[in-house]
Amino acid sequence: MPVMSEFVSIKNWLEDDKPREKMMQKGASALTDAELLTILISVGTRERSALDLAKDTLALAHNNLRELGRLDIKELQKINGIGPAKAITIAAAMELGRRRQMADSVERTIIRNTTDAVELLMPLLQDLAHECFYVMYLTKATKIIKTELMSSGGLSATVVDIRMILKNALLYNSTQLIIAHNHPAGTIKPSEQDLRLTQKLKESAELMDIRLLDHIIIAGNKFLSMANEGYFL
Repeated sequence: MPVMSEFVSIKNWLEDDKPREKMMQKGASALTDAELLTILISVGTRERSALDLAKDTLALAHNNLRELGRLDIKELQKINGIGPAKAITIAAAMELGRRRQMADSVERTIIRNTTDAVELLMPLLQDLAHECFYVMYLTKATKIIKTELMSSGGLSATVVDIRMILKNALLYNSTQLIIAHNHPAGTIKPSEQDLRLTQKLKESAELMDIRLLDHIIIAGNKFLSMANEGYFL
C-alpha cells in the first residue's frame, strides 16, 4: 500500500531539503535511503513527488535494500508512477552495487579461510530469487583459478552435474574445490539433497586426487560452511 502524503513538488522545497542539493553540500552519506532513491527516480508524477515514489519503492521491498536488489524490472513497475525507464535505472544501480562489492573481493586471489571464500561468493548469491550453484576451482596452494556458475534453477532446487564439475577441474588443472549455492527461502540448513550431493562429489573427487574443501550455503547475508559445521567428517 503506497504511503500517501500531501503532494508538494520537490522543486518547491527548501534548498537544504532537496536531495541533489543536500548531497552536494553534505555528501552522499548524509542522505537517507529514500533520498538516494529519489535522485535515481529523478521526477515524480502529477500526484506524487519523486520522494513519494522512492518511499513506495522501499515499502515494496519492506524497507530493506537487500530485498530491493532482488526485485526485477517488472516487479518495480507494479508501483504506480514507476515506468520502464525508472525501473531500469533502479535495477542498474542495484547491479552496480553488487559489482562494486564483487570487485572489492575479487582482488583476493588466495583463499586462506572460509571468510575469504564467503566474501567472494556472497555478492554472487545473496540477492537471487532462484537457486544458483557455483564452483570455485583452486590450486594446491588455494589460489583461485576460476569461479564458475554451474547451474541456475528454480526457487528451491537446481540441477548439478558432478561429472561436469570434475571435468572442468581437470581442464583447469585444479586440485581443490569449494562449492556454493544459495537458499532463496532464507534458511541456511542443508537439505538432504545438499548432503547427498556434497558426499557424492567429495567421494568422486577423491578418486581423482581432487579435494573438496567446503560446501557453502548462502541465504541473504547469512551463510553456513558445511566443513566448519562438521559435515565433512
